[in-house]
Amino acid sequence: MSILLRAATVDDAEAVMRLHLRCHEEAYGRHLPPEFFEMRRNTLDGRIETLRQGITAGHIPTVAYDAVGLVGVAASGASEDPEAPAPVELKMIYTLARVHGSGAGQLLLDALIGRDAAFLWVLEDNPRAQAFYAKNGFVADGTTDRMDDTWHNLPTVRMVRAAAGGSSTTLER
Repeated sequence: MSILLRAATVDDAEAVMRLHLRCHEEAYGRHLPPEFFEMRRNTLDGRIETLRQGITAGHIPTVAYDAVGLVGVAASGASEDPEAPAPVELKMIYTLARVHGSGAGQLLLDALIGRDAAFLWVLEDNPRAQAFYAKNGFVADGTTDRMDDTWHNLPTVRMVRAAAGGSSTTLER
């Protein structure tokens, strides 16, 4: 299976948000009630428009795709937290369950942050994601938080990685 990456375009906004919703259903379905996902489906049009505006403003996610279509989405950027443990935050990596283990997540991670210092938040009860990040040098630093009420206050942990040295791999835009 060949997976490729590219910068998302405004024309991708609907497909990206539908992929994002499906990934949320696959990743968080056992943690959240069906009503949560129904609410997300009901607000999809607004989130598509928000993504279009974000892409136009230069906040461009990276998408992974194969012969069938989009299989993943990821974004990173400068942290807005003044006490951040690293200057770059990995804001999201989501891939469809059908491509787990294919290398899609690794391609996205490498393209977005290479081997640079970064941090991220991950669901406390997501051992698969935590193992993926640990394999890539991230370590839980003991900082915890909870998602907002909309997300039923699910607990999260922060994982941090120091720069691994060498050159970084970035996706050209």
